[in-house]
Amino acid sequence: MLKKLLAAAGVLASAAVLYYFNKAPERIEVEFYTVKAGEVSAIVSNTRVGTVKACRRAYLAPATGGQVAGLHVEKGEAVKENQLLLEVWNADLKAQVELNKAKIKASYTDAEQVCQRAAGAEREAARFSKLRSRNQFISEDQLDKSVTEAKAQRAQCQGAEQAIEVSKAQLAVAQAAVERTFITAPFDGTVAEINAELGEFVTPSPPGIPTLPAIDLLDLSCLYISAPIDEVDAGRIRLGMQACVSLDAFPEKRCTGKVSRIAPYVQEKEKQARTVEVEVKITDADDLKLWLPGYSADIEVVLAEKQNALRLPAEAIMENNTVLLIVHDDVLEERTFVPGLSNWSFTEIASGLQEGDRVVTSMGKEGVAAGVKVRLAP
Repeated sequence: MLKKLLAAAGVLASAAVLYYFNKAPERIEVEFYTVKAGEVSAIVSNTRVGTVKACRRAYLAPATGGQVAGLHVEKGEAVKENQLLLEVWNADLKAQVELNKAKIKASYTDAEQVCQRAAGAEREAARFSKLRSRNQFISEDQLDKSVTEAKAQRAQCQGAEQAIEVSKAQLAVAQAAVERTFITAPFDGTVAEINAELGEFVTPSPPGIPTLPAIDLLDLSCLYISAPIDEVDAGRIRLGMQACVSLDAFPEKRCTGKVSRIAPYVQEKEKQARTVEVEVKITDADDLKLWLPGYSADIEVVLAEKQNALRLPAEAIMENNTVLLIVHDDVLEERTFVPGLSNWSFTEIASGLQEGDRVVTSMGKEGVAAGVKVRLAP
């Protein structure tokens, strides 16, 4: 009986060993992508985060220092071009303007009087000249004195008229001095900041010494993104190229921008790559309503694009432009392809693969390699 049991156990052990060595290994489940046509574009993106900026921004300060006598706007207020925003105390300058206006009136009166006398002297000289021509009791000496007096009176008249012009010029100087105490809006815009209060003393910014502006004015009707592009990529960018913009504040990518400026020099800053500043102007009216200057932003300049090209997702591509192709019986085969246009998401297939081919996208999974049989994820 014992011999029979040992024989049966031996048979079972042999069967177990044969099953273990002959059992097919379990297939690895992989995700895949079926090659098909779609949009592919070649893009260049910024190396560091960019910034949304207003096309026009003015840091306004009075041209002359003084005490703030009038503050005519508030933060966030929309203003029109030439609207008065702030006024420095200028009563003495305004008085000077009135004084010069009075001088002009007095100059007109003086000129009227002197010119009337000149006209009378000229008429008298003309009468003396007629009488002298007829030898009627007018000596040569009397005629000469009369003509000389008429000329002198006319010269005084001209001097009085020129004095009027001098008074007008003095008035213009006084009015310009008053204008220097005003801050007016150079364009339609929105008041972003006010760094002055009534009664405070404000001064212009001295050269080389940055100070807070009395008023910070923005034109929110026009916005652009300024971002640095690596010097290696900047040479391929041209004015007018389409650009997509991504903001942390909004999840959707907008592709309504256009390259409006490429800096004519390379920025050289310590501890960073050399870059070229590129500006992308926003053209969509809806974006202009939502975006604010100061938002962080990234740009992607579209260098070229194709609407119907065979493409591969970035996660399917290995080094040297190779992929793991799923062939018959779901075996993986390494295949090299020739790439075309490329971006962070997709790469164009110029040759080496065809529509309908299946390539593995779960490249980081353990055991996924050429020659392995796999099971396709649903």
